[in-house]
Parts: sequence; structure tokens; C-alpha cells
Amino acid sequence: MKLGLLLSALLIAWPCLAELAQGSPKYGGTVVVAVSTDPAGLNPAITTQGGVHLICGSIFSGLVAHDFNLTPVPDLAERWEVSPDGRTYTFHLAREAFFHDGVPVTSADIEFTFEQLLMKYHSRTRTSVGDNLDRISTPDAHTVVFEFKRPYAAFLQLIDVSNAPVMPRHIFEGIDPLTNPHNTSPVGSGPFRFQEWRKGDHITLVRNDRYYKKSKPYLDRVVYRVMPSGLTAAIAFEKEEVDYLLNVSPLDAARFRRIAGVVLAEKGREGYATVETLIPNLTRAPLSDLRVRRAIAHAIDKDFLVDKLQFGMGVVATGPISHLLSWAYNPTVVKYERNLEIANRLLDEAGHKRDASGMRFRLRFVHAAGYSKIAEALRDQLREAGIDVELHLLEFSAAVEAVYIKKDFDLGFASFENGPDPDVGVKRTVVSSNIGPIPFSNGAGYRNPRVDELFMLAASELDKQKRAAYYFEAQDILTKDLPYFWLYEPQSVSAYRDGLKGMYEWSAKSNAYFAQDAWWAEGDRTAKAVPRSRRLLYLMLAVIALVSFTAVKIFWSTRRRRASNIR
Repeated sequence: MKLGLLLSALLIAWPCLAELAQGSPKYGGTVVVAVSTDPAGLNPAITTQGGVHLICGSIFSGLVAHDFNLTPVPDLAERWEVSPDGRTYTFHLAREAFFHDGVPVTSADIEFTFEQLLMKYHSRTRTSVGDNLDRISTPDAHTVVFEFKRPYAAFLQLIDVSNAPVMPRHIFEGIDPLTNPHNTSPVGSGPFRFQEWRKGDHITLVRNDRYYKKSKPYLDRVVYRVMPSGLTAAIAFEKEEVDYLLNVSPLDAARFRRIAGVVLAEKGREGYATVETLIPNLTRAPLSDLRVRRAIAHAIDKDFLVDKLQFGMGVVATGPISHLLSWAYNPTVVKYERNLEIANRLLDEAGHKRDASGMRFRLRFVHAAGYSKIAEALRDQLREAGIDVELHLLEFSAAVEAVYIKKDFDLGFASFENGPDPDVGVKRTVVSSNIGPIPFSNGAGYRNPRVDELFMLAASELDKQKRAAYYFEAQDILTKDLPYFWLYEPQSVSAYRDGLKGMYEWSAKSNAYFAQDAWWAEGDRTAKAVPRSRRLLYLMLAVIALVSFTAVKIFWSTRRRRASNIR
């Protein structure tokens, strides 16, 4: 009996000891994330702006997510089936999923999201699904079926929280989605609820206690602090005023590697495969002339951009498809090395002679503050070929409007994400059906019927090798037509405290998904935590005290019983 009581005392304390030893997730605390600017809004169904999806990835849910290998994994959909012909996709939704206002998430919300929001306003999803979608049916509240006119090979690669966030029908139905007041006070079904937005300062999200992934999230809140200066953000990180930095500059990354307690993550962006891209307005002279575009391609020094601006953290781009999508990447396309002799000859042939100042013509380059350094470098490089580039620095949303809505530009700039499939991120920038006043669409105004056809054929082909052949041909055409200047593929690095666990462990878009998995090793970091080693010591002393107390209690209980028997 004595041994049993002692074992019971140890068993009571053992879970606490085991949790410390194994590093089990702990609840509580806040993570502060530095962001360079306020997002354009918090409705991820009407834009592809990265800053919006960075924050909304914790507020909303997609049907699936993607791991490091770009394999679909369950999110709002617990499981799914795909018909052998690739035309029908059936999804079974989590039954305990609720929007943050308590309304259940149903198949009707998915149907409404696609038909009334994504297919009209979301550049990537609108272009990818396009006219191929035949109908969406909802057999019951937790089953949704997509039927396509032709096989659609990339659908599971498309429908994550960035490209197909599930929106609440009861909030958006009957109200213009571009002016809905919930665009700045969102209601989603993700791991965190929106709390407040103080523009120019911060956005705060708080834990969703009814999240359908039981036990998650672990954090109490996530705060996105607006810090336009990368230098300021880096200093704040070093002072531990910021816990998590995205897109760390190459210079800061080199310094952070020497600082104890900092983790640098290079994985977790496989789902983006970004290509930094200079956008010419093909509807305006002189950029409508292919000879001029080829001259510009030969005037640009891509190696300089990678070596000097990126400090070697990146690779020169050869076309619209990133080398990270190796199965679809064509390495044999025509390449444009820097050659000012060729550039000058092409410009002379196009009839653009130098004037007395040495300039041939002027181009208006519209860009946001985040692209200032590369804009200045490109201006200097093109000037050597006699092209006078006038830089127009605008706030990010204003730059987007100038390029994609008003078309008031000669040159623009974008970080185009390939996505996990060329049909998701590349297609939208080159097919003619996506020319229009839609952010991050075919801003160049490029038209080529064969390119349209190749992307359509690739989307409908289930054999991956045959799909790749279509993409190879498309890249051959595009690099000859030069509707864009694909400059380089950046190598993005993020930095966070080593006390943050659960970060960058599985997701190909870890910056958007991190909050549902992250937890502080010290628990509630908002309180002054006792060091882990000391907590373990305190717990062991508590166990010893508990065991000792139990043993003493048994001893005196036994003596009392014996004394009673003697009497």
C-alpha cells in the first residue's frame, strides 16, 4: 500500500516532467511580426497582394494547405476525392468549423466564395479556373463538389488560403465586396480572430478558441507592427521588440547569423517561387516595339542586381517560370546577356537616335518604396543605353492602381509569385483573357493566341510530362516576345527567436501559416518567465516534497493505527 501511494504521487507529477523533457507545446504569449506597410485591406478574396495574404492567412482558411513538397494536406477540407478523368473534385469539410462570429462554415460558403468573389475579383483564381468550371454543387452542408468542363490538373495546388480563402456568405451576400465594411474588420474561420487595426501602427489578432483544429493555436495573440524602414525593423528585432522578421535583407541576414538566439529560415516559401519582374506597358510606344524591348533586355545587368542588391541571395531569372518548379522550367530558352553594343544597335534600328543630351526617349517608371533600390539601379543601367528613366515613387496601393487599373505607366514592377504550379501564378500574367483592371493580372497587356492555347492545354493535361512540354513551348515563345523583363529569383530569408517553436516545420507558405503552430518554449512570454532549467529544478523539488509528505503521512497513519490497537 505504501509503495502504491508513492507511485501515485510520482504519476501525478510525471506529466509535468514529461512535458518539459519532450518540449510539448505551451499556451500563451504574443508574437510581434514586423511588416513594411499596412495591407491594402483584409479581404483576401479580392486581391493577390502579398501583404494582405500574409495577415489573412491566420484569419481565414483554405480547403487545403501544402507541405514543403507542395503536396496538398487537409485544412478546412478533412478529405477529398478526385475522379479518374480529373474533372470532378469532392471535398468533405470539417464539421466543427465555425466563423469567428459563431456561424457554422458550410458548403454554401465555399460555393458563394468561388462564384461571387474569387471568380470575379481574385486574379490568380479567376484566371486559373476561368471558363473551365462547369458548376459547383452542395449535396449537404459539409460536402462541396466542383465539376469542370475539361480535366483540371492544378486544382489541388490552387485552393489554399492565399488563392481560395473561404469567406462568410452571410456577411458578403448582397453587398459590394469592394466596399464591404468587413474588408477592414474581417470575419474568418482561421486560428486567429481580428481584434483591431490602427493604421500606420499595428494590426492585432487574438486566439480563436473555437478553431476546428483541436488544441490549436497556442499563442494568445499575434501583432503585426508596421515598420516601413527595414533598418528600423532590424534594430527592433535585435532589441527583442520584434520576434519575427520576414524577407530579411542580405546584409541583416549576415549579421543575424552571428547573433545567439536567432534562427534564420530559408525554407517555407516553396509555395511562392517568386520572380522579380519589370513590367513594360505594351500598349504604348516605344515599348510596343519588340526591338526596343530586346534592347532594354540587353541593357539590363541581371548579375549586378543579384550580386550587389541581393548580396548573392538569389539567381538570375531566365523566364516567367521559376527554376524551383523544376519539372516545368525550361533552361534552354533564349537568354539576354548584358551587351550595350547590341542594345544601342537595336535602338538605332528602331529609329530612336540620341539627342544632344545623349538621350533617346523618356520612360515613366512607377514603383512602390520597397522597390526603390532596384528602380534606381535599372534607371542607371538603362541610361547607359540612352534611355532616360523618370522614377515615380508611390505608396504601394497607388502604384498598383497606376499600373493595373489606370494603366498610367511605361514601366512598373512586381514580385510575381509562381505559386505551386505555373497555372496558378504564371498564367495570370500572360494570357489575354486576364487583361483588365485587375491587380496583379496581365499588366503588360500581352496577347498571343498560341500562349493562351498552351496554358489551356497544360491545365487540362493530367500527364505531368505532357504538361511540362506545353510549358516549355510557352517559355520559348515568351522569352522571344519579351512581354516582361524577368530579372531574378530572390532567396528569401526569415528570422525569429529560437524560443519560438513550431515555426517553419511543414508549410510551403510558412509565413502565412506559422501562427497556428507557433508556441513559446517559455509559455506565456508576456509574463516574466523563470528560466527553463530553474523551472525544472523547482518542479523536481516539488515532486520530492510531495513524495516526502506522502511518506510521512503514511508513517504517522501507521503509527496511530498501531497505538490504537495497543490500547
